[in-house]
Amino acid sequence: MDNLPADLAQRALAYEAHHEPYVRATVVRAERPTSARAGDTALLDADGALHGFVGGNCVQDSVRNYGLQTLVSGEPLLLRVLPGTGSRTAGEGAVEVTNPCLSGGAIEIFLQPQLPAPHLLVVGDTPVARSLSALGACLDLDVELVDSGGLTGGTGIQPVPGDAAVIVASHGRDEEAALLAALAANIPYIALVASARRAAEVLASLDVDDEARRLIHSPAGLALGARTPAETALAILAEYTLLRAQGRDRRPAAATVPAATALQAADPVCGMQVSITGTALQATVRGAVRYFCSPGCRNAYVSDPERYAALS
Repeated sequence: MDNLPADLAQRALAYEAHHEPYVRATVVRAERPTSARAGDTALLDADGALHGFVGGNCVQDSVRNYGLQTLVSGEPLLLRVLPGTGSRTAGEGAVEVTNPCLSGGAIEIFLQPQLPAPHLLVVGDTPVARSLSALGACLDLDVELVDSGGLTGGTGIQPVPGDAAVIVASHGRDEEAALLAALAANIPYIALVASARRAAEVLASLDVDDEARRLIHSPAGLALGARTPAETALAILAEYTLLRAQGRDRRPAAATVPAATALQAADPVCGMQVSITGTALQATVRGAVRYFCSPGCRNAYVSDPERYAALS
């Protein structure tokens, strides 16, 4: 991986090999006395674990919080962290936050989400299936071409994170089993390649309710007047792309914040908002759990919790 230390490069390759999303955080500007320097880099995984160095504990929670948000939005973000207290300000593609822990200086960190390509499972060994595989590769989709017999031997279809589709193009072979497996796996886009008449017969044969049948797109694809296998593949992937984009546009504002960043707590020592993740610093005092931005704040609270009772 370009410009990454060897250990981070190996970690990034492992994320990509397992189709796991992550964020690449790079310091683009740092003012003294911040501990980071321009070019310092870290990788943030979807669980909130930060690997590498982009600043001390005072900065890491902001990187974690906004980095996780970029995994949901899919858009990069420039994060500016300044010393002091107050509310955040935001502009297009950037956010500025104040941090009471910072002893001075300022730091700017570019957060670049690295999302795995949408996984499309194409069922069948037919001209349309092969055209879907070839065209999907041109669109940077992760296309897996499987014979329909492999789906009915007990392996089934496993749900995949992020965008996904199952396109059944087996022309009559084990279509019902593949469609039922896709419905059971809650695949976002399910399509059946068949004529309108045959599609109606296949859907009617499924032992599911009408609501489930309506989740299956068939005849598959947009009405582009397709005649050849390649044109049919184009119509199907155009429909998939359109529905995927519409799903992003219709997502409510609350859904733009992942579960890991939706829950926050104020550090009882400095007042900084801390994301409640599996890696967050915490302490249980008198049966109450408190979260901290840094070991210094945690140690201060544990040694004298009564002093910070008003904030906690």
